[in-house]
Amino acid sequence: MKKMNRGMITALSAIAIAQGLKVFTHKKLTGKWDWRPLIQTGGMPSSHSAGVAALATYMAANKGTRHTETALAVVFGSIVMYDAQGIRRHTGEIAQLVNELEDRFEIISSDFPSLMYSKRDTELKELLGHQPIEVLGGAIFGVALGLISAQIENDEKDKNRK
Repeated sequence: MKKMNRGMITALSAIAIAQGLKVFTHKKLTGKWDWRPLIQTGGMPSSHSAGVAALATYMAANKGTRHTETALAVVFGSIVMYDAQGIRRHTGEIAQLVNELEDRFEIISSDFPSLMYSKRDTELKELLGHQPIEVLGGAIFGVALGLISAQIENDEKDKNRK
């Protein structure tokens, strides 16, 4: 029976655990338990950052920093983390402004009955990206998990050789 790809398991585990941690960080910030962060984007720690950092660290620890797979993981991971705290965060900020503008337009339109205005059923999603500290938190968690996973694999290899 073939073993599953440990790099993939490490990255997916980092994503899942980071998503779970968001419930606790949300509780710490708001004082309320809420399970929605399990399936939402944004928040602390960044699960995207955790996943790509875990994979890149695992690859570097097992293959070395000069290996092509490590280079791919680092480059694509860097792009993902940059995107999470850059473009996706700014998109969320724009969505927040549009939602506020729509709320204000609704108030203004009530004073002018000739304005044809119909409110959307749902607001734009605002929590899309991450603050830089959330990306950093996810990356630190991912590096730690990647190192642990690589060490476990190396210990198993050493055990099998004896």
